[in-house]
Amino acid sequence: MLFFRISEIISEVLPEKVNFTVETPPEKKFGDLACNAAMLLAKKLKKPPRELAEEISEKLSKNKFIEKVEIAGPGFLNIFLAPVIFHETLLAIEKAGSEFGKIEIARKEKVNLEFISANPTGPLTIANGRGGFGGDVLARVLEFAGFEAAREFYVNDSGKQIELFGKSILAAAGKIEAEEDFYRGDYIEKLAKKYPEKISKNAEKTGKEFAKIMIEEEIKPSIEKMGVKFDEWFSEVSLREGGGMEETLEFLKSKNLTYKKEGAVWLRTSDFGDDKDRVIVKSGGEPTYALPDLMYHKNKFERGFTKLIDIFGADHHGYVPRLKAGVKMLGFGEVEVIITQLVKLFREGKEVRMSKRAGDFELMDDLISEVGADAARWFFVMRDWNTHLNFDLNLAKKQSSDNPVFYVQYAHTRMASILRKASEWQIEDSWKTGDLDLLTHPTELDLIKKMSELPDLIEEISKSYAINTLTTFARELAEKFHKFYESCPILKNYKKGTEQPHYLAPRLRLVATTKEVLRIVLEDLVGVSAPVKM
Repeated sequence: MLFFRISEIISEVLPEKVNFTVETPPEKKFGDLACNAAMLLAKKLKKPPRELAEEISEKLSKNKFIEKVEIAGPGFLNIFLAPVIFHETLLAIEKAGSEFGKIEIARKEKVNLEFISANPTGPLTIANGRGGFGGDVLARVLEFAGFEAAREFYVNDSGKQIELFGKSILAAAGKIEAEEDFYRGDYIEKLAKKYPEKISKNAEKTGKEFAKIMIEEEIKPSIEKMGVKFDEWFSEVSLREGGGMEETLEFLKSKNLTYKKEGAVWLRTSDFGDDKDRVIVKSGGEPTYALPDLMYHKNKFERGFTKLIDIFGADHHGYVPRLKAGVKMLGFGEVEVIITQLVKLFREGKEVRMSKRAGDFELMDDLISEVGADAARWFFVMRDWNTHLNFDLNLAKKQSSDNPVFYVQYAHTRMASILRKASEWQIEDSWKTGDLDLLTHPTELDLIKKMSELPDLIEEISKSYAINTLTTFARELAEKFHKFYESCPILKNYKKGTEQPHYLAPRLRLVATTKEVLRIVLEDLVGVSAPVKM
């Protein structure tokens, strides 16, 4: 917001157009913003960068929004902003209210986000946490950026894993002998005992019946606890039964994208970026996973989506080139793939196992029960997708500033407390017209500047998908607020019934606006609660 405004001002005084950047300097002494325009123009205009910087600086200094400009190094522009631009910015944020941060870069472009998509052969595990929470947060950001984002869960309710699941149930019911590769865990035996009428001699049929039960009784309730709502639960069976597999195969053949070798049908994926061609139909006539996956993505495009985002676990890394190549072959568009890395749970510095009923994996339900949905969500999304996550259970439960989600939520609580007290003292109406020109303290202006960054951050995340920067922004905003609170008196020197100090009204406006911006980040974007009492 501020960055955009200043960028426009700089563009107006440049002798020629150039794609410069405006960013926050590493230290406050270097100004509010720094710009590299003179450095970039120097080559283009064949002039010394400092000479250009001086010319640009002279013109910028005449603008009412710029207090002064200093030239650093070979020609960087360090810009110090006048308070008036902060006051106008705060007023704009205040007026935007709950809509602040929303931008229209996509104009309702339809984007499909597929995430979690855990096999319906067992309960939801912590391995699904990064994709689950992260996919939901990314969808929220994309919606703020103007996209129509649809959250989709692909139910793998067909294929070998379903037949194996059925066999595992049959073995638990004593119908067949158990084998080493069967699914294990207390939940298998409990399912077999709870629904004996669903068990048949046919393993595949049994697997499909119990897959439906797993979805309804285990996976959906866990996802609800995570605070995720899917727009579509898409069944693989519906694809296979609809004749789409044959149609997709014929489409690929008609484009000369397949060939036969050793009795199998191969896909020419190496022509589209894969390291080698892939079998799409085995010599025995059975399709590999590549065919239903391509059919599924073709189906997404045919449903009107122009942007596809798949969020996979670390074990899918090798599958990405094959998928991307296959989707390119379809000719509709491309799929973007986000790979999440592994999660390990730690208590007292030692890796732990939590689950007792799920074999050798950790359940999402157990994690949420121990640390709460807010902490679970925050800790899963506060690290970059591509970094390993060591989840500190002790820290996640800590009620102190060491816990990042507690620290940010406490800032919101403190703001709510200040405004609540102002209401109790019946001064809530008078401060709403407070003079913003009185906000001149550095911590006040820093707080406004940090809030103003949200629209730019939304735009950046909509392109980079770096959702972890949202939690960073929230923490930094909380830090700015705490510094302001410690440096600037608000209510602590004011007594009910006495004359209001001059700074009270504008500072209450600043607190109210900051509270709403932080609430937007917490509730609307990250998806955690914004408590008013703790």
